[in-house]
Amino acid sequence: MAADAVEETLDGLGLVDHHCHGAATRALDPEGFASLLTEGEAWPDASPFDTPAGIAVRRHCAPLLDLPRHAPAAVYLARRAELGPAEVNRRFLRASRVGTFCVDTGHAPHRVTTPAELAAASGAETYEVVRLEAVAEAVAAGGVEADAYGEAFRAAVWKAVRRPGVVGVKSVAAYRTGLDLDPSWPGQAEVTEAAGRWLARGGRLDDPVLVRHLLWTAVDLGLPLQLHTGFGDGDLRLHRSDPALLTDWLRLTAGTVPVLLLHCWPYQRQAAYLSVVFERVYLDVGLTLHHVGPARAGAVLAEALEITPFRKLLYSSDAYGPAEFHHLGALAFRRGLAGLLRERVEADDLSPADAVRIARWTGRDNARRVYRLPGESTDDG
Repeated sequence: MAADAVEETLDGLGLVDHHCHGAATRALDPEGFASLLTEGEAWPDASPFDTPAGIAVRRHCAPLLDLPRHAPAAVYLARRAELGPAEVNRRFLRASRVGTFCVDTGHAPHRVTTPAELAAASGAETYEVVRLEAVAEAVAAGGVEADAYGEAFRAAVWKAVRRPGVVGVKSVAAYRTGLDLDPSWPGQAEVTEAAGRWLARGGRLDDPVLVRHLLWTAVDLGLPLQLHTGFGDGDLRLHRSDPALLTDWLRLTAGTVPVLLLHCWPYQRQAAYLSVVFERVYLDVGLTLHHVGPARAGAVLAEALEITPFRKLLYSSDAYGPAEFHHLGALAFRRGLAGLLRERVEADDLSPADAVRIARWTGRDNARRVYRLPGESTDDG
């Protein structure tokens, strides 16, 4: 009965997906779908369906397209094309049973749903997360002198976060410079010199001084700050995305804004440590969940929860492109966490009431509290 209560709680919970992206709004041909199925490049001699993520799509997503479980890839793709992107998105987004999506709108190499379009397709509430590097690059593209860059960026960020529905900001410093940055706040002269170098050569914001300036500006905003850590695509240098590299910066910013460590794998234990020693550090294992699939989600969550305070773990999918990932992330989280909590209840490490409470906190209420979303449960019992 205790196990049933945990599973029923998670199955009926309108999850808060505190970090995701939009779903593709244009039809994806087989090559386009395959390119989005993994974080890597296309493989000429192997199918992306022959991966844990690909197997999970065929097993858990095929029935939502009226196909048998484990439908062959070609059959799956043909049915997907037959239904069209709007219907595919509607089915998977609603099947996820997510009540709230917080959408990073700063990454869109493909045409994907806006937060409003995602809300219409899913029936969920949606909020926006502003990507700071995108703001900086827009400031540069608009034309600015080096000595005016620092203030121009600050003004642009403040304007962006004052838009209705914005609940947080995000940085991809792990991609641009790595997280092994000088933790101190750069002075104005240093920012001006760095801005001069960057504006002269153009391109993405990848100057370490300006990334530091970006992170410290985010602290001044007072909003939750999401930081990419761990798992990502081939543009990332994984060893430089270890969240433990942030330790000195977190020490300097302690007590200011909530810092949300995204994804984390394979560094979920390092992230857990940071959540213990720093009061305003939180984590998730999003993105990882749909890549390992429901079969292994519990193992990843178990490592994340070895020492993480139960008020510090959040749910996210980091889904981008195929709406299958919005569904698979939620499914893997529900099943993985339910299995983990069930084991602890059966071992008498948790009471049934505690397990239900942790399920609610992790799937919904922690995010509501951190982002100050409406509807936070005040029942800790």
